[in-house]
Amino acid sequence: MTKFCRFSAAALLAAAFWAHASASTDDVIAMARAYLGTEAALESVNSIHYTGTLTGEETIKDNTGKEVRRPFNGDIDIIFQKPYYQRVKLVSYKGTEITALDDYEAWRRLEDPADSTRWSLTLLSKDQIKRLRASTWENLAFFRGIEGLGGHVEDHGSTTIDGRSCEKLVFVHEPGIEFSRYFDAATGRLVLTLLESGDRIQEEGEIMVNGVRFPKILIHITKDSTTWKEYATVLTLDKITLNEIFPDSLFAVPMYTGQ
Repeated sequence: MTKFCRFSAAALLAAAFWAHASASTDDVIAMARAYLGTEAALESVNSIHYTGTLTGEETIKDNTGKEVRRPFNGDIDIIFQKPYYQRVKLVSYKGTEITALDDYEAWRRLEDPADSTRWSLTLLSKDQIKRLRASTWENLAFFRGIEGLGGHVEDHGSTTIDGRSCEKLVFVHEPGIEFSRYFDAATGRLVLTLLESGDRIQEEGEIMVNGVRFPKILIHITKDSTTWKEYATVLTLDKITLNEIFPDSLFAVPMYTGQ
């Protein structure tokens, strides 16, 4: 009887704790979604089409074979479509690079800058596909519903980022694929995103489209594993279009015609 009572007390305490954590998590997500737009506006989004520019630095080898950093820029076109379709097209001096997700298939195509009919194709690995599926969900779900995919949200409590009181939620798609998001405790605005790799993503400005708030600028900060210096890649969005309908062929693995 004594063991039963102790077990019951522990179970009740655990249930009370998880009920509180769940409510807190739901409250943070509700506030974050409300900052972005109404429930009707968010739920109506089936596809997002971004166009803009990508600037930053890249590592290349100079004439002596030494690795050096130099500025990089390109035009970028990004599409996310429910349930799991993604296409990123980057055009730069290197040519055209297209990375796409077609549900459970993903590929990357590199086109010669001088002749677009000359290209190479790589099929992406299972782990890369999982990551692309996770990023597609993150862009289209607006923080709600990861449990339906077999993932979960962890409530890591309050912390301070750049002088702001923030609530930290970790969106775990599966071990090794996590998005740690810090939301302003007063407004619900997303202040910072950390990836499991240690990369940081910050947002600036805003663009309102059909009642939904998007960032104008996304800054992706990485750290060089050798020098430990930090480098920023900046995505500046020029246009955002919602709910275009894209054909399946846009995401499907390209077929070589021999022409």
